[in-house]
Amino acid sequence: MVKELLERKDVDEKYTWDLSAIFKTEEEFEDALENFIKLSNEIEREFKGKLKDAKTVNACLDRIKAIMELGDLVGSYAYLALSVNQMDTESQARQAKVSNIMSDVNSRLSFIESDIIQLEEEIIKEAIEESKENAKYLEDILRRKPHTLHPEVEKALAALSNILRAPYEIYNRAKLADMDFRSFTVDGKEYPLSFVLFEGKWEYETDTKIRHAAFKAFSDKLKEYQHTIAAAYNTQVQKEKVIANLRGFDSVFDSLLFPQQVDRELYDRQIDLIMEHLAPHMRKYARLIQQIYGLEEMTFMDLKLPIDPDFEPKISIEEGRKYIVEALSVLGDDYIEMVNRAFDERWIDFVQNKGKSTGAFCSSPYGSHPFILISWTERMREVFVLAHELGHAGHFYLAHQNQNVFNSRPSQYCIEAPSTMNELIMANYLMKNTEDKRMRRWVLSTIISRTYYHNFVTHLLEAAFQREVYKIVDSGGAVHAHLLSKLKREVLEKFWGDAVVINEGAELTWMRQPHYYMGLYPYTYSAGLTIATEVNKRILKEGQGAIDDWIEVLKSGGVYTPVEFAKKAGVDITTEKPLLNTIEYIGNIIDEIIELTEDI
Repeated sequence: MVKELLERKDVDEKYTWDLSAIFKTEEEFEDALENFIKLSNEIEREFKGKLKDAKTVNACLDRIKAIMELGDLVGSYAYLALSVNQMDTESQARQAKVSNIMSDVNSRLSFIESDIIQLEEEIIKEAIEESKENAKYLEDILRRKPHTLHPEVEKALAALSNILRAPYEIYNRAKLADMDFRSFTVDGKEYPLSFVLFEGKWEYETDTKIRHAAFKAFSDKLKEYQHTIAAAYNTQVQKEKVIANLRGFDSVFDSLLFPQQVDRELYDRQIDLIMEHLAPHMRKYARLIQQIYGLEEMTFMDLKLPIDPDFEPKISIEEGRKYIVEALSVLGDDYIEMVNRAFDERWIDFVQNKGKSTGAFCSSPYGSHPFILISWTERMREVFVLAHELGHAGHFYLAHQNQNVFNSRPSQYCIEAPSTMNELIMANYLMKNTEDKRMRRWVLSTIISRTYYHNFVTHLLEAAFQREVYKIVDSGGAVHAHLLSKLKREVLEKFWGDAVVINEGAELTWMRQPHYYMGLYPYTYSAGLTIATEVNKRILKEGQGAIDDWIEVLKSGGVYTPVEFAKKAGVDITTEKPLLNTIEYIGNIIDEIIELTEDI
């Protein structure tokens, strides 16, 4: 029996995260916020109008590191408190207050980058030579120089940063605070419904009547908000287009790929090759699900069905920990110490409650440890989700230990490689420790339905849809609810062909993900998993040497470009070979699942 979601105040505290690791009390948080403002005022007084030579530039940047670290802690504290209860008015007020202060500080300190950018290149290069600590920050400034606006314009944009984030805030508030899904009824029985329950339970429900009724009730509620969410999303993409134009980029694509240090070729390749080469494999997988469940027709509502639902064991958080620790132990003692601390010191928020953000994420404020949000459903697949988020945690934990705040964050293109890598390591461990065909099939099907479906299908189809939206915006157009639904349906129909009926409501999946408010993020999931798949092959073949290379790459933070990052791990992403290899690997797994199904 599915229980109604609890209020946040009623959940078991031991399965919530402990934000006192950032600030022990609200007073300590307020003191830090005041100190953040005080430091910014001091830097403004001391350096505004005086950044004329290399020595002064480096002195200023040495001070800025401290304010960046403090700002990260303050901002994360407010964001994380709100993310577990979007309905809490105190958290809403705190987040709004912090956002306003951040906007003000960013505006007042925007002179630093503007003044440095206007210096002669020789002076900037001299500053790079004089400070290894500040070198990457200054190199990034040189790179951005052609796209930097007049200092007063940069100041205005920084002052407006809080307002410019409004589309994302509106989307989240509508989705997590206003949408009340209530319940749905099947054969006279009521079932509770929410974003978390739909995406964590009902999509995987093996009773077709319940699954389809849940999908309809969920889609009907989304539809009520389609015009509001479409307006928020159109505002987001129009904002991005305006900024691209202001900064002199040829297209919004170039503007959004610029901070990722990736060119259009790598972006388009990821979408085009998967749409063409992966689709036939996934259609075969969809037909297998249809066969197993004896479905008259295979619809979009049925794609999340597990291959062997009766086999997936229920698993407690404690049992999940045991699997994760044993599997990830291949990454070494230091890594496992981090994993154990995550459980022991309450870095992880496991509970389900009203108002909590959906899905799972890892936030890693510099100067503290990472925090992981997940909604534990007691299904074995949650072990893969948690291993994934611990991959992000391990990445930033190691990067923060080895890099300063300027150098700690890698390109978004690489962000999902460490997380998906951990899912593959988990699968290696489970398969190595069983000879049971049914268990092997469950592991392989989980890798397809969770790891690869999530990253190579769900997020890739988001990326393909997103690309069509940006093409319209780039040519001066705008988007609205009906157009967005039309575009989404076309992408789904192109990928699934005649293997899957794209039922009514499927086109509204553009309303479900916050990724559209994060630039060109969705395609990077498949990019990261391509790197992870190739590195995983190296580890299975070469052992410790490949693991050592991987740990060193994780420590590098943002020191390398995506091409360099992958190369250090032994993967050449300048060619299409790694991606085609990964697609072939997925196809081979699906073929083995089909063979095992026939044997069983």
